Amino acid sequence: MAHAEYRGCELPEDLWYDLDYLWVKPEPDGLYRIGITDPSQTMAGRIQHVVIRPPGSRRPRRKPLARLESGKWAGGIPAPFDGVIAERNEQVLERPDLINIAPYTEAWLVLFRPDDPAHALEHLVTGRAAIDGLKSWIDRYDVQCMRCAQ
Repeated sequence: MAHAEYRGCELPEDLWYDLDYLWVKPEPDGLYRIGITDPSQTMAGRIQHVVIRPPGSRRPRRKPLARLESGKWAGGIPAPFDGVIAERNEQVLERPDLINIAPYTEAWLVLFRPDDPAHALEHLVTGRAAIDGLKSWIDRYDVQCMRCAQ
């Protein structure tokens, strides 16, 4: 996985992004793995509580898949497209701080099955355009990424 880095933020180049909170990774089985970006976890602060909707939950685009809470922020994590939660990451429910430690690996939130696979990625960006968009987000919010230790 190629990684760009900007102001301490890790930005994997092979993922898809909504340029706000989410990263999305297409899986070989037709599901999409979804998590939050390094700049997002930094902005949120140490995550203390995570609620993820149960498998089988249908979520329209922009409606929350999960809710994260830190000492300074609480918010919903929106679905990037219409679909159904196939699996949720139970490990993150038990250890919310994993989001601050490994946002792109161990701390994914859900595996999501799109209603319309052919158009699932149409509101997301990847590659150079994604990295440039994330860099402007980081500049706009003046983020300097830091990872929490285990």
